[in-house]
Amino acid sequence: MAVVKLRANESQEQLLKRFRKMVVKSGILSTVRDKRWFVSRTEQRRLEKKKAIRRLKRRKVNRY
Repeated sequence: MAVVKLRANESQEQLLKRFRKMVVKSGILSTVRDKRWFVSRTEQRRLEKKKAIRRLKRRKVNRY
């Protein structure tokens, strides 16, 4: 859970900005989006394999 405490002389906007950064960095939102629907193990494996292939292709293209 992301917890942010108000610093001395910090505005509400700055506090909110710091909180948003922390949430994005921790990956909370992506986890919630992923767990929104049930995905079977076979489907997860298939998607992970697909992601790995895309990642490898991207790395290969960037090298040359």
